[in-house]
Amino acid sequence: MDYKNYNPRAAALAQARTLLTDAVKTAVADGTLPEAALPDFIVEIPADVKNGDIASNVAMAGARAFHKAPRQIAEAITAKLQLDGSLFDRFEVAGPGFINLFLGQDWFTSVVRAAVANPEYGRTDAGAGKKYNVEFVSANPTGPMHMGNARGGVLGDTLASVLDWSGANVWREFYVNDFGNQIEKFAKSIEARYFQLIKGEDAVEFPEDGYHGDDIKELAQAFYAEHGESYLDKTEAERHADMARFGLDRNIPKMKSDLERYGIKFDEWFFESSLHESGFVADTAKKLTDLGWTYEKDGALWVKTAEIMRDQYRKQGKKDEDIDKLGLKDDVLRRANGFYTYLAGDIAYHRNKFEVRGFDKVINIWGADHHGHVARLKGAIDALGLDGTNRLDIVLMQLVKLVRDGEVVRMSKRTGKAISLTDLLDEIRNKLPGELTKAQELMKSKEQYVDKANHEVRRMLDQAQDEAKRLREQAQAEAKRMLEKAQEDAKTIVSESETIQRAQRRSSEIIRQAEDRSRQLYQVANTYTEDALRRTEEAIQAALDEVRESRVRYRSASAEQMQACQEKLKADPVKPSSEE
Repeated sequence: MDYKNYNPRAAALAQARTLLTDAVKTAVADGTLPEAALPDFIVEIPADVKNGDIASNVAMAGARAFHKAPRQIAEAITAKLQLDGSLFDRFEVAGPGFINLFLGQDWFTSVVRAAVANPEYGRTDAGAGKKYNVEFVSANPTGPMHMGNARGGVLGDTLASVLDWSGANVWREFYVNDFGNQIEKFAKSIEARYFQLIKGEDAVEFPEDGYHGDDIKELAQAFYAEHGESYLDKTEAERHADMARFGLDRNIPKMKSDLERYGIKFDEWFFESSLHESGFVADTAKKLTDLGWTYEKDGALWVKTAEIMRDQYRKQGKKDEDIDKLGLKDDVLRRANGFYTYLAGDIAYHRNKFEVRGFDKVINIWGADHHGHVARLKGAIDALGLDGTNRLDIVLMQLVKLVRDGEVVRMSKRTGKAISLTDLLDEIRNKLPGELTKAQELMKSKEQYVDKANHEVRRMLDQAQDEAKRLREQAQAEAKRMLEKAQEDAKTIVSESETIQRAQRRSSEIIRQAEDRSRQLYQVANTYTEDALRRTEEAIQAALDEVRESRVRYRSASAEQMQACQEKLKADPVKPSSEE
């Protein structure tokens, strides 16, 4: 089969039509169905998977031609349906006479073979002309990325690859939250560790809401090594600005290298700070104000979130009385101190994607803890006239949960209780070679056993065929001899016809016995073949079981190593922060 040009959908439809047509011809040939021309019929992929992978109306289409009820025709056709060696493993007759076919394992393996044979397999132009922005991971740059970020990375990168394969113009983006409260806490954390290095750990109180991880200590040590005690005389604002930049300048390249090691590269690392420094956030707030979506209260600028979200929920089909129960509230865009909120920055960021950079579709991969933000953001984009309802898709993924000794281990970047992406990659790298070698040995052993079994099966079949041929030739020769002798005897004994008839009956009996013997040999060969294949299957299953056991042992070893790394983290569980 030419897998380089293989279309699994078309192949299944074409083969289904051929199988059904052949079954009809067989039924007509043996008289199960009357002689008639088969009208054209439909073979299609049904909308409901309950109706099979492929469905056909061949029985209904042939009702007039065959002068039978469609259900009877369907049963006659399926009785002759030969699925051995096909892409299908079962069928059913449904309703008035529909024939539903279900794809078997061979169809799925054919897709794999096609993908292996053709590096460009599955690439289409269905998305041609469409410009997509896929934003994912976007971890806070205040510390190392943890295992939760690994999940978002796989999901986002895979989605982007699928869109790219469809012919779309795909832009992979990492949104760097380098502005706001978390950056201020980041700077204060480095500052506190810096002071502790100079004055002593007991002399300086560490901020309760700061970042407690060892990475902050390392950043403070590096800052001290470069600047010494010179920053004792700086203003607080100068220290915070420089320390935050110092930490980000080291954390962000590390994040990039970790993700590249993970197999993920981004087209752009978009910095939140650029939106504020350029005035785009302020401009976005002004635009919402000009459109009538904001108001001032207590010195702050508020956005009419409740009204915006009400419109969103109405579009989703919710009734007003149900919306009223949600207790919707408005949100602050700009605080009384003049600083813009995270929501303001996020609205501006997505306005930039649609209005400035011209993306047709934007897809964000977010953690499930951000679900309350989805309707707010989509509604705000709608309020700006950019159709967030249809152009913005937000995929929520569940956060990673780690279990140790039957109890959930709380992970938090703030408290430093996290398994980093680097730790995960290192452990996989250390464990993989041994497990991979073992798996390869098992697969090699399996292949050798299968080859041996296949060789034995072929030998037995060839032997059975030779023996059957010999018996047929022997029987035919014996029958010929008997007929010749009978004909000779008929000339001198009794009625020629009686003798010949007796000889013909005897020769027929000999041929019948030979054919019975031949069938017996075939049965023996088939039984042996079936047994050989069964033993082969058992050997393959044993190999697979061994691979699974290896995986279990690997996971167990990984969990034990992970536990050892976290033994010092057995303090009282801490609730996860909003940065998880």
